Amino acid sequence: MKERVLLFLIITCLTLFIYWFQSYTQWGLAILVGLMALYALGSNLANTIRNRKMLKNPPVINQNYKPFVTVMIPAHNEESVITNTVENILSMDYPNFEIIVIDDRSTDNTASVIKDLEMKHPRVMALVRDKEAFPGKSAVLNDALKFAKGEAVLVFDADATVEPNFLAKLVPSLEPKDVGAVQARKVIRNKDVNFLTKCQNNEYTIDTHCQVGRDAVKGAVELRGNGELIKRTALDDIGGWNNYTITDDLDMSTRLHINGWDIRFCPDVCVYEEGVIYLFPLFKQRRRWLEGTIRRYLEYCGAVLTSKKMSLRASLDMTAYISEFITPAWFIIELAIVAFKFLVRDASPHIWFSSIIMGGVIGIGFIAAARYALRVYDHMSRIEALLEAVKTSVYLFIIWFPLVLLIGCKILFTKKNMNWGKTTHGLVRSEHALIKARENLRIAQEKAEESLRLAKERAEENLRAVQAKAEENLKSVKCKAEENLNAAKEKIRIILKNR
Repeated sequence: MKERVLLFLIITCLTLFIYWFQSYTQWGLAILVGLMALYALGSNLANTIRNRKMLKNPPVINQNYKPFVTVMIPAHNEESVITNTVENILSMDYPNFEIIVIDDRSTDNTASVIKDLEMKHPRVMALVRDKEAFPGKSAVLNDALKFAKGEAVLVFDADATVEPNFLAKLVPSLEPKDVGAVQARKVIRNKDVNFLTKCQNNEYTIDTHCQVGRDAVKGAVELRGNGELIKRTALDDIGGWNNYTITDDLDMSTRLHINGWDIRFCPDVCVYEEGVIYLFPLFKQRRRWLEGTIRRYLEYCGAVLTSKKMSLRASLDMTAYISEFITPAWFIIELAIVAFKFLVRDASPHIWFSSIIMGGVIGIGFIAAARYALRVYDHMSRIEALLEAVKTSVYLFIIWFPLVLLIGCKILFTKKNMNWGKTTHGLVRSEHALIKARENLRIAQEKAEESLRLAKERAEENLRAVQAKAEENLKSVKCKAEENLNAAKEKIRIILKNR
């Protein structure tokens, strides 16, 4: 109810402001765009300065800091991918860790699969939740936390894969006393499948660029749910995960910052996950992300502004990032107001849409930043990076813009739904089955072609053998006939001679 009332007040105030001061709003938007540009330039400058300092004075890594880590992997209907994930994580070359795999009310064979993994691997513990257990990923992680022995908790999605040195490279960033969590860079493993997966990977690369900038200015770096390492003392300080959120990572990030904990980002440590191949499941996933983002801002805005433990940099940084939701809301409200004014004949025939101006400027700035990120982190050429930046910008506009309106209406007019709304892994069941069927068809065609080739070779070989035998038989018959003829001629000659 609090979130609904607060969102209603924000929309009402924004609507009244735009309606009364529409002729002057472009100046406010220009100031906002200017501040955003200054922030972007400042974060890039801070990152450049930090990198130069690190080159001159490389940080000393404490080789003795190797806390015991509990790896948690929530799994809901993940029988097709969970074995590969667990075995991949077991291959990490870090000495002190355990794995807790949690089956969250699955309707497939996930429970039996993780029990088999527990029997097979001493480091693995299988936890099967009751069918009537409280829903949500946060509740899953809180249940597993009761059994965790680690000084830190590492959370993976059920489709995650990592390099063997993942944990060894991530742990040193967690050592400082004020650091509560560390986030690894997320990369789409199947990015070359189609346009959507490529754009998702580009989106993650852009997010990496933003996270690096926020980390450089000691801002509000955010956890991303997959590949997040959290200090146990920090977890206990904030009371674990919030069961009443649909985005556990964003909610925890905000509460850690409010309680004075710092979050670090490691762009050189990657966790790989599957991208969504189809548009509707992608909308469903992003809808949950966006709803969780907006709800946590509404829930914690007061604490962000009043917290005495939260650093001023993190508070300002978090406030600045709210602007990403202002643009679509502003445009929709202004469009509705202009339409209303036209209906009542109160609109100027040459009225300017201030939000379109702002959107265009932000769009150009975003494309430039995206191109830079793709060049730096994915090592693309100049032309390729520009083309991918433009495509990704269009993709983000199509995905995120309508979702802001949808989620705003959902928060205002519907009850909060605690359904996990998880993304189906294993390339989505139907996709996985289709790809497997196509692969089986390809193998069958190859086998059929090979069998046909072998049969043809055998037939040609048999034909050659028959021809050779026939020629040999013909030659033998011809020779025998000639011998018989010569014998007959000789007999006739003898008979004639005797006469």
